[in-house]
Amino acid sequence: MRRLLLPVLGLISALAFGSPSRAADPPAPQASPSTLTIALKAERMELPNGLEVIFDEDHRTPIVTVNLWYHVGSKDEPAGRNGFAHLFEHVMFQGSKHVPEDTYFRFLEQAGATSINGTTNTDRTNYFQTVPANRLELALWLESDRMAYLLSHADEKTFKSQRDVVKNERRQNYENAPYGMVLAAIRGEIYPKEHPYHLLTIGTPEDLDAASMDDVRAFFRQHYVPNNATLVISGDMDRGKTALLVEKWFGPIPRGRDVPKRKTATQVVHPGEARIEMEAGVELARAYVSWPTPRFFADGDAELDVVSHVLSGGKTSRLYKRLVYDLQIAQSVSASQQSAELGSVFEIVAVAKPGKTGDELLKVIDEELAKLRSGGVTDAELSRARTSIVSDTFFDLERSSSRANRLNSYAHYTGDANFLAKDLARVTTKTPANIGDAARTWLKEKDRVVTIVTPKKDAPIAGKVVKVQRGGR
Repeated sequence: MRRLLLPVLGLISALAFGSPSRAADPPAPQASPSTLTIALKAERMELPNGLEVIFDEDHRTPIVTVNLWYHVGSKDEPAGRNGFAHLFEHVMFQGSKHVPEDTYFRFLEQAGATSINGTTNTDRTNYFQTVPANRLELALWLESDRMAYLLSHADEKTFKSQRDVVKNERRQNYENAPYGMVLAAIRGEIYPKEHPYHLLTIGTPEDLDAASMDDVRAFFRQHYVPNNATLVISGDMDRGKTALLVEKWFGPIPRGRDVPKRKTATQVVHPGEARIEMEAGVELARAYVSWPTPRFFADGDAELDVVSHVLSGGKTSRLYKRLVYDLQIAQSVSASQQSAELGSVFEIVAVAKPGKTGDELLKVIDEELAKLRSGGVTDAELSRARTSIVSDTFFDLERSSSRANRLNSYAHYTGDANFLAKDLARVTTKTPANIGDAARTWLKEKDRVVTIVTPKKDAPIAGKVVKVQRGGR
């Protein structure tokens, strides 16, 4: 973006190379990542009904994104109703008191809107659309109408129809997808049954079938209320005029009942190594190595983001170089810190070349992890990783849609929409010693879940568990 691009390019140069100085002059002070001050200048207000509103005024392009987060995800579902938060997301698009069924998308598309969707994860449900600046009020009206009047329209027919849609989505994306049930096996092993992350957000068929229209009403009245939501408006708008529009459409909506206190959980530590052996009707073996790690924005979370880049961020990364380039036993490899509110998962996934096994991949992964634990990371590796993270962040901020979502994410997880500078500092202030310490603390040799998927012609394509060993090697 124009107002950020030059500082960003300077930051990226500083992170990668330091600052140049002329030979005849005294050395110029080098840019220090720890002293950089970069911020999104978002403004916040709260309506009397408890709705949090965040404004991000940006006049570079004549578009505006409306991004609404309800602070409810699959972790907040009542017992026996797994998948209900995601099911409810579908119901929200089926019309409300003043928006007839099947017209929500049509209204927006006819107005020139893009990126119209909703998503659900363990921690929140969000709804978003990007509209021409002169159609902002349309998007606000549509969002306010379903917040205020969804139950005036939703009925048993709508509910059952969307339940069937979600069950079909589960079949398509999990039960009938290559390796589709691996995630469920890993999640179920990492998190104990009583943990809110034990089951997948998509839900189980049994719980989806057990849900009723009464559950829809109760869920809506408990969670889909102004005092459990944050509305971000990012783009070409006037903050003062937009505030009046927000008050016009959302202000009359009554405050809901007191929202339950957001759940907390102690840090999960997997007791020893668990090995899950799966068979799947696929062509290529896979190896997954997974650890429970610190929650989003907690100490260690950012360090593990850096570790993921060191291991698999580009063709010079450690795992790519060994598995794909040098030994040529893998087609691909990835490492990621999958951050969430109650705890995260660091996961390595390697896909074998034809004829190679998951255990062959695991052997090399373990060799590289042992080197990482004993020797840490180099200055050059840290520089590349933080340059990549910072540049990805700022290029992400070029789009109003991703800016709005980032602001809502900061507000949800930290309570501060203007958390950008602090977020970047989590990476730019770290030293190689910090990164090595995090790897030794969280990526231990035995406190983990190893999942090996072996191709087998008559096995389900999504995979089935054939053996689980717990307690060590």
